[in-house]
Amino acid sequence: MNRILPLTAALALTLSALPGWTEEAAKPAAATAPAAATAAPATAATAPAAATPAAVGDVKPSDDPPEIELTAEEKAEREARKACKVKICAAFRNKSAEGGDISCNVVKSWRKAQLTKLVAKLKVSWPYGPVRCTTAVNLKRAELIKAITSDKAEAQLEKHAVTCIVDREKEAATELKFDFSPKVTFEKGKATAAKMNWGKIEAPALLKSALWTATAADNTINMLSGTLVEDINNFVDKKCDEVKAELAGK
Repeated sequence: MNRILPLTAALALTLSALPGWTEEAAKPAAATAPAAATAAPATAATAPAAATPAAVGDVKPSDDPPEIELTAEEKAEREARKACKVKICAAFRNKSAEGGDISCNVVKSWRKAQLTKLVAKLKVSWPYGPVRCTTAVNLKRAELIKAITSDKAEAQLEKHAVTCIVDREKEAATELKFDFSPKVTFEKGKATAAKMNWGKIEAPALLKSALWTATAADNTINMLSGTLVEDINNFVDKKCDEVKAELAGK
């Protein structure tokens, strides 16, 4: 599930703090591009500043690009994410209290080619190999229904812990662990405000320092708010339309 749980946004912020990136020469922004928010400067010498809302919003890799032939493992990941999406969309669309709370495991792998294309939009290069992230999604059905049916409601999602394995090709793989507890305000069925609420980070010392700087800045100035709000509304509308047939009888 790649919208209600902003795994892509979390990964984008994480990648922006990884040591080993090389920044390209800055290029003038397009005339139509929104102004970038000013983030707190990173303290780690190797960590570039955290991505702005506009940048993060632009780096959402497609779940399954059509030009890539999926492996059996990637197909299994996709089907598991779809099953999770059906559960969440059923709560949003059918507004039924039946079925209990929602719990499912989400796994998302990015190939090196996908990551190279992803980070190129941030004007940096990707020096590592594939990345595989996993998390357990736990959502209260009553909270989802309240959010979508009330004139105004605030949903505090449970803490979600994410583990990512970064293949470094010539060195041992690096494991990243981080958690966040999103809080989202809904008005008349639409998300209007959100905060990631980043928590604990476990990673090698240098990487942890860079990640802490990025997430602390986001906790302070909430630069992912617009992206998270957009993603949630897109999920409820367009993404749930993709599984409309599967929602019957749920």
